[in-house]
Amino acid sequence: MANNVNIGKAIYKELKRQGRTVTWLSRQLGTSRMACYRIFDNYSIDTQILYRISSVLGVDFFKTYSESLKNDDLNGD
Repeated sequence: MANNVNIGKAIYKELKRQGRTVTWLSRQLGTSRMACYRIFDNYSIDTQILYRISSVLGVDFFKTYSESLKNDDLNGD
């Protein structure tokens, strides 16, 4: 089973889709801009942080992983 999810990239894309800035996200999360940039570079993320980002952006990023699992099952992985 391969993990094809790049969650950091997905978060960054959604942030840009919403027209929001990294500064805005860092303020919402109570962290630094550099910490946000590190998140964008990661293929994996702590679930508590992912929950907070999902809440702030109004997107269920956990679903990204669920959909990847379904696709792996469909492809016989």
